[in-house]
Amino acid sequence: MSARHDIAAPPAKEGGAAPARPPATEAPEADRRRRDRLSRRWQRDLRWSPYAFVSPFFLLFLAFGLFPLIYTGWASLHSVELTAPNDMEWVGLKNYTRLFDDEFFWNAAQNTLTIGIISTVPQLLMAMGLAHILNYKLRASTFYRVAMLAPYATSIAAASLVFVLLFGRDYGMINWVLNLVGIDNIDWQNDKWPSQFAVSTIVIWRWTGYNTLIYLAAMQAIPQDLYESAALDGASRWRQFIHVTLPSLRPTILFTVVVSTIGATQLFGEPLLFDPNKGASGGPEHEFQTLGLYLYEQGWVNLHLGRASAIAWTMFLILIVIGVINYVISRRLRASG
Repeated sequence: MSARHDIAAPPAKEGGAAPARPPATEAPEADRRRRDRLSRRWQRDLRWSPYAFVSPFFLLFLAFGLFPLIYTGWASLHSVELTAPNDMEWVGLKNYTRLFDDEFFWNAAQNTLTIGIISTVPQLLMAMGLAHILNYKLRASTFYRVAMLAPYATSIAAASLVFVLLFGRDYGMINWVLNLVGIDNIDWQNDKWPSQFAVSTIVIWRWTGYNTLIYLAAMQAIPQDLYESAALDGASRWRQFIHVTLPSLRPTILFTVVVSTIGATQLFGEPLLFDPNKGASGGPEHEFQTLGLYLYEQGWVNLHLGRASAIAWTMFLILIVIGVINYVISRRLRASG
């Protein structure tokens, strides 16, 4: 007897071995909710992560930049000593007005100006010439470029102490060389102009290589088509440098001048370590005392925190004026370009 296969099987009873399948709409709904949560999390991360990345800078700036600046400005309006910083007596602008009658302040300002000129002008001229040489193909050019940064990476203390030995009055190598050509010993640490020249040489030695690499990077960004066109017109290397390189470097030159001026205004380590007495007076007769040294002398030697704060804010205002001049000149250069 043959079995019939066309008869349908009876439906499975509840509680049977085969579980009932969930509705087909539940899985897509769960996936959609999960994608929505991930999308919102991604949007929050995209929105707030940049602030989290830059927050360490702002926290450090608030703690070590903005707060000291505000506190110094507040202290400059008071008579306060470093030994008792909480005992403040309101004096208004007295700390500022007395600077106009302070001969030591004007001496420090004049020394800062002269040392800045003596150090900045030769430094930038030498950096421009070295960058122009390195811009051409030379053997071991990478070595020369790395060597340019060696003085910048050297410790200020180590470099200044070496220059102190070089400029020694009795046994210094500089005076030894001068004696060979019939020049008597020069007291580099006690005479006004020799001491300022000696301090300037430390600054020149330390920052020339740094500015050289800045000029070199700017020169390599100049299109070579300009040099080729100038060469086709018969321009020599010197004329190419005058009429092509220098006009293209005007923004970079302005930048280095401003940065060097700011550095000269804040000059502190080199004159401090060059002083034979290792004090803040800048020589026995304040021959090379800068504004930075005078600020340090008033605040940490004489303990006049209010006066030192006024000097600091005066230097800050000078730097603001330099920044405004930089902005005006840059704007005119862009307009003329």
